This record gives sequence, C-alpha cells and structure tokens, in this order.
Amino acid sequence: MSDRGTTSEGPRLSRAAAHRLSLYLRCLTAWPSEVEKISSSQIAAAVGVSDAQVRRDLAALGHLGQRGIGYDPRELTTVIREALGTHRPWRVVLVGVGNLGRALLRYQGFRSQGFEIVALFDNHPAKVGESLEGLLVRPLSDLPAVIHQEGAELAILTVPREAAQSVADCLVQSGIRGILNFAPVVLRLPPHVPLVTVDLAIQLEQLTFLVQHAHETVSPPLDE
Repeated sequence: MSDRGTTSEGPRLSRAAAHRLSLYLRCLTAWPSEVEKISSSQIAAAVGVSDAQVRRDLAALGHLGQRGIGYDPRELTTVIREALGTHRPWRVVLVGVGNLGRALLRYQGFRSQGFEIVALFDNHPAKVGESLEGLLVRPLSDLPAVIHQEGAELAILTVPREAAQSVADCLVQSGIRGILNFAPVVLRLPPHVPLVTVDLAIQLEQLTFLVQHAHETVSPPLDE
C-alpha cells in the first residue's frame, strides 16, 4: 500500500505513526469494557510493536495515562479518533461497481468506523440505474452535482486502470478531498488531495518475498 498526504485535523503525524494508531484503536475496540485500564505493554503485545514505541506514539497526542497505572481505554479511544479524524462521520462516494466495488459496498466495517457510502457511480450502461444496498448507480456525468448535494469528501475508486486517472481528475474537480484507489496504476493528483493506493498484487508480491526468505537469517548492513 502506498500513500501521500496527512490529515488536516489533529496532531501532525507521520503515515507510519498514523498506521500504528489505527492498530491501537483496533486493540482498544476489542478491549473488555469492564476493564478500566490498559497498559502500553498490553497494547504493544496486541499489535506487535515495542512498549517504548507505544508510549512515544501516545505521548505525541498529549499527557495521557499514568506511569504504573496505565491508560483509560475510553479516553484513549477518543483521543486517537480525534488524531485520525474519525471522531466525526465521513461521507464517501464509490466509483466502479464491479465485483470489488460491490464487495466493498457490503463491507460493514466502513459504517462502524464512521464512513458512510452515500453514492455509487459507473459508466457501464448495464449498471447505471441499478439499485445496490439501497443506493442508485449513477452515471459519471452526475458526479459533480451529487458530490455537492451529498456533501461527500472522500472517494473509493475501483475502476479499470485505463479509466482511473480521468475519473480521479473528475473527482478532484468535483470537490473530493481524498481518494482511496484500488486501480493498479499510479495516479497523479494535486498536492492538496491525499491519495492512498491499495494494489493487491503488490501486497501478494510482498507476501511471497517474506515467505521465500522466511528461512534466512537477516544480518544488519555493515555501513548502517
């Protein structure tokens, strides 16, 4: 997965730190509600990082927790959501309702994390006018008007690679503030529009690399 851009709300974080905060948030979501404290070591063990890394990441968000006592899970959840920008709902449009687009539309995790898909778009004549999960599939020509009407800020792009750049340009011109791209292509967007690209083939390539070299002992470079 590749990306650029940072959230305009909350502390200014590196992408790596923001990724870890998302992992911490998953840990907190699964934490038993009756347990009133959680320690940095418990978070670290759950997500696979060091205690010190957890403490550094959380210290960047403010004075949280007490040494030897731990953190209040509810307070920590609130602060992390504010840092990531998920303390408020986000309205999303989905462009491309093929197999992947339909699978993402059915994914319940988006809504539970505050992301609501409010409009669907496709240019295939057989798909335009179809109703999916209570939403009407609209033609791309309707993008500007619908994005303005729905107040959408984010877009999920699941179109063929040859159409991805032109559709992304249209989304930016229509006022979309950020794009999650599943098309296997490098998009060129203005610097003020953050882009996250999920290329599943690249992820599998990384997995085969790890599997292929899992038996090797990795030595640190001599000139580090």
